Amino acid sequence: MRIEAKHLTYIYGSGLPWEKRALSDVSFSIESGEFIGLIGETGSGKSTLVQILNGLLRPTEGTILLDGSDISNRKVDLHRIRAQVGLVFQFPEQQLFAETVGEDVAFGPKNLGVPKEEIGKRVDEALLKVGLRPQSLRDRSPFTLSGGEKRLVSIAGVLAMRPKVLILDEVTAGLDPKGKKEILARIQLLHRVEKATIILVSHDMDEIALLSQRILILKEGKLILEGSPVEIFAQAQDVRSAGLDLPTLPRILFDLRCRGFQLPTAIFEIAEAARWIRKELFRAAG
Repeated sequence: MRIEAKHLTYIYGSGLPWEKRALSDVSFSIESGEFIGLIGETGSGKSTLVQILNGLLRPTEGTILLDGSDISNRKVDLHRIRAQVGLVFQFPEQQLFAETVGEDVAFGPKNLGVPKEEIGKRVDEALLKVGLRPQSLRDRSPFTLSGGEKRLVSIAGVLAMRPKVLILDEVTAGLDPKGKKEILARIQLLHRVEKATIILVSHDMDEIALLSQRILILKEGKLILEGSPVEIFAQAQDVRSAGLDLPTLPRILFDLRCRGFQLPTAIFEIAEAARWIRKELFRAAG
């Protein structure tokens, strides 16, 4: 599913004394099947943008097109939009409420009016997609699961609606390293196998550099940088001026550059970084 944003502006409390401009003239496009990293410091407009993409908010100005259809039109069927664009909020396990995992995952499809005989199939399918066994988990209480398992069940609840676009807002926040690794592996698999369009919102630059094909950076409600991880993190000073850090290796290389070493910054493999550093040390030694 192709997404096209044209001159998006969103103002909270428009016309009131306390109005706040969250987005200002933001335009971009996302091709079907792309993996997009959306980053920016707190208050940059990321959450507002993903809620507009999901139909939870309507832009004050501008349009959002999904495969050419304007979803900012007030006559649009929002249930259809939310079935096509799934949004997983930060700490989604806090929204688990049903007595069993199966009932929780089934909630979305039920609200969409999916036939009863189809819902069970979708529940099992969604649990398998996130690496959970339906036979052993379907009838368990979600509150007996580990933190990582709860997070995966929450994602399964969105996948059960079979969205064409999956938006993940800080989906690994608060997880231990093992849980984080498992979530990221499942996201990568979903993208590779399902060919889903994925938008990942994260403050973890290593996570963004590892997974994203293209990165969008917001600052104070404006889109200031857009490009591949190599293109973005080669502009280290601009990234830091947006209030963001660099991934681990680019950060080390950038700090060495500030000390006079002639090194590129957009490197994400340890072996390649070591090769550049050795080369520079030999050069410096004469």
